[in-house]
Amino acid sequence: MSRISTRFAALKEQGRGALVTFLEGYDPDPATSMAILRGLPGAGADVIEIGVPFTDPMADGPSIQKGGLRALKSGATLAGVLAMVRDFRKEDAATPIVLMGYYNPVLSYGVDRFCTDAAASGVDGLIIVDVPPEEADEVEPQAKANGLDLIRLVAPTTDEARLPRVLAATSGFVYYVSITGITGTRSASTADLAAAVPRLRPHTDLPICIGFGIRTPEQAAEAARLADGAVVGTALVDTLAASLDEQGRAKPDTVRKVLDQVRALAEAVHGVRKAA
Repeated sequence: MSRISTRFAALKEQGRGALVTFLEGYDPDPATSMAILRGLPGAGADVIEIGVPFTDPMADGPSIQKGGLRALKSGATLAGVLAMVRDFRKEDAATPIVLMGYYNPVLSYGVDRFCTDAAASGVDGLIIVDVPPEEADEVEPQAKANGLDLIRLVAPTTDEARLPRVLAATSGFVYYVSITGITGTRSASTADLAAAVPRLRPHTDLPICIGFGIRTPEQAAEAARLADGAVVGTALVDTLAASLDEQGRAKPDTVRKVLDQVRALAEAVHGVRKAA
């Protein structure tokens, strides 16, 4: 079993949902980003998504776009993010790591080389936002050969005809995009989510995690109650950004502020008891 499957199986046995956290690699600088990454499991993150900074992140809202630009200015590269994962794995062999980003950096790196290096570095899954199932042959064979899960995005606009195809091409977990639009701009209603998740269940046995618009502990807990986990990204990036000085540099309390927020989210998510 992969780390992702193992983690979700353990959470299911414990009767609780998952907290999936997202932050851009290298934001606002490599050392601060690495310190946050190392602290996430202890703060309660069950699965960690690391954003691979890219100049044209079409699915991301203003907060994550700005985070990506800060990361790029601090020297972020795909190779650098893989090095972060390797350093993380020296101390943590269990927490699943998912890289989330866009196809251009992967293509520039070389798909075969990327999948080999990602697996060797300790990456468990990939979310490549702009590679839909119809174009899966661009990366799926190489990912599978290296034991990397390909996590797909399912949106409210994914219709019944296309849904089975998307889910059949998914492994690890299903990322349900709770809104139509970009990250961090608004939140879905509980009623919308309550209707959406049962629509997915007949088509997949994989865990379902809800993201895009989950900002507060209360929203994260509700997502974990309705599905198998909550993905929180923009809210963490906003906290990080607000902690920086006027030059965009980390302050002594930047790491603590982000990890304190993760602790509050984790407490809410892990407090939801799910039926066996």
